Amino acid sequence: MTNPITEKILAQIPGDTIGGLHRADRLWQSLKENQIPVKPAIAESQEPLGENQWDAIVCGGTLGIFIGAALALRGWRIALLERGNLRGRDQEWNISRPELNVFLDLDLLSEEQIEQAIATEYNPARIQFTGGPAFWVRDVLNIGVDPVYLLDTLKARFLQAGGQLFEQTSFDSAVVHPDGVLVKTTNEDAFKTRLLLDVMGHFSPIVRQARQGKKPDGVCLVVGSCAKGFPKNETGDLIVSFTEIEKQCQYFWEAFPARDGRTTYLFTYLDADPKRLSLTELFEDYLRLLPEYQNVELSQLEFVRALFGFFPAYRESPLRSPWNRIFFVGDSSGMQSPLSFGGFGAMLRHLKRLADGIDDALKKEMLSREALELLQPYQPNLAVTWLFQKAMSVEVDREIDPEKKNQINELLSGVFQEMDELGEPILKPFLQDVVQFGGLSQTLVKTAIAQPQKVMRVIPQVGVASLLDWMQHYLNLGLYSALAPIGQAMEPTANRLPRTPQYYCRRWIQAWHYGSGGDYGE
Repeated sequence: MTNPITEKILAQIPGDTIGGLHRADRLWQSLKENQIPVKPAIAESQEPLGENQWDAIVCGGTLGIFIGAALALRGWRIALLERGNLRGRDQEWNISRPELNVFLDLDLLSEEQIEQAIATEYNPARIQFTGGPAFWVRDVLNIGVDPVYLLDTLKARFLQAGGQLFEQTSFDSAVVHPDGVLVKTTNEDAFKTRLLLDVMGHFSPIVRQARQGKKPDGVCLVVGSCAKGFPKNETGDLIVSFTEIEKQCQYFWEAFPARDGRTTYLFTYLDADPKRLSLTELFEDYLRLLPEYQNVELSQLEFVRALFGFFPAYRESPLRSPWNRIFFVGDSSGMQSPLSFGGFGAMLRHLKRLADGIDDALKKEMLSREALELLQPYQPNLAVTWLFQKAMSVEVDREIDPEKKNQINELLSGVFQEMDELGEPILKPFLQDVVQFGGLSQTLVKTAIAQPQKVMRVIPQVGVASLLDWMQHYLNLGLYSALAPIGQAMEPTANRLPRTPQYYCRRWIQAWHYGSGGDYGE
């Protein structure tokens, strides 16, 4: 049940916002109790399928239009299946300006279209934790992109390139044959394709089957709103905390100017234990703490939109398909770090790599499970972030010493202080979900020397087993960083190899490059 204040505020917003919160909460509860059904979505057959109508079927249009348009522009026969109408949400997507250059690189948008897609821009952004100093950065996740315009423009580009869009068409099931995939929809339509791309997100029925219903290892719970009536403020917050641990959670905040007012988020990192708080409870805490956070009374605000959801993360990521001719893209693959909200930013970071790789796989008929696995390789720069997620969360049954309820804030404030002193080349990549061996090593050494007590306090919190596991990924990050320039030097030679070894060499070169964070700033 929602309390009267929450109901009153959500009732101001058009649409069934209260119902939406309750539906999201039921899904969160089902995930915690591991009661989301696993339906058999994929079957296999040894019978030939015959001639394929399509080179690739893209299931899931919101982010699928990105990879669909990129492949259609390269001449492939692409069909995109979208369960509703393909339309962007009203809430802006936040990104850093250089990350939009991939649209130019892939000829998806012109410079003028990119500028028109930018709805808001602000500077600077704050990082601050209870009891610590504020750190300010510029040009990090400070661009608000209009999803409605962006998706409409990409849809037009996709159709112009020969792609076909099937709206109000939901994926139902698929049968993998030796020479293709038969995709069936809830409309009882059938599509024959060489390759199936699953871009249906975390709760894709194909992902649920591939993960065999496994609960996530970590979750980021997020609630928030866009509202008018805040005091004028052209700055933003990337991550701010002003409270101690409560309800076995450390609360973090994000805020930025939006086209329709100001957007504020409350988020926290946790596991999917059944005893964890509900989204409704988190939203009530958001409304309780918002006045203190933004120095404004709730009665002064006109709420335009409410936002709530959760982002599951799995250590076994990116997800590799157990079937031939099926490949996971975007949130379906789990290719984001457990610290991020995934979605738009993670998709853009890997868009060129995936477009090049899938194009290569289609050209060379490298569509086996083993060949496609190399398109979603192990990335040590993402794997190391699991320790950070654990350090920013609290086990649900752990008793917290009242004197240590601010320890997460103290640790983060200390770490960011050292990164700030090391400069923007260290700080900025980390804030954009890119961890690099040099920057991480410098930060660890500097923090251990300057603030050894804070470092020692985190060891009991994360556990020795987690530390040993992290050390393996940290060493791999160093190895990938050493191999990345060697791979770049090998690329001209790799391009002269026969078809199959050329494909495999290209994938390893990309794995070292992206897995070491070498793509940052490209």
